[in-house]
Amino acid sequence: MNLIARIESDYLASMKARDELTLGVLRMLKSAAKNRQVELRRPLTEDEYCDVLAKQAKQRRESIEQFAKANRADLVEKEERELGVLLAYLPAPLTDDELAAAVNAAVTDLAAASMKDMGKVVQAVLAAHKGRVDGKRVSDAVKARLAS
Repeated sequence: MNLIARIESDYLASMKARDELTLGVLRMLKSAAKNRQVELRRPLTEDEYCDVLAKQAKQRRESIEQFAKANRADLVEKEERELGVLLAYLPAPLTDDELAAAVNAAVTDLAAASMKDMGKVVQAVLAAHKGRVDGKRVSDAVKARLAS
């Protein structure tokens, strides 16, 4: 079952089970996907839907960070639960070793030698591992690799 069908199926199941948390998160996800579809004026592909999903997860992570700074434990807990629902649909993230190997491969392929090449390396790693790694993590790994 593809991602879009799985989300639709889980949406209906959560509605029937009266699972407010999952239902709310999937409703927001479907709304964001519909907005993206309207922007593109065509149905979303699986990769584009995955991008919308990753963007929603990133928004939750940023909210968690901001609420933690503001000492709002109640909102942090709510956002973490919502993030948990979204993470169930994202592909497994890269481990640190896999990320290091991907960065090394990209540096070798692009013959990157200095920090000037950082953008190209980050783009290559993000494109190769779409939805499996956060841009900030890639940026930090590439920065560390090119600095050495």
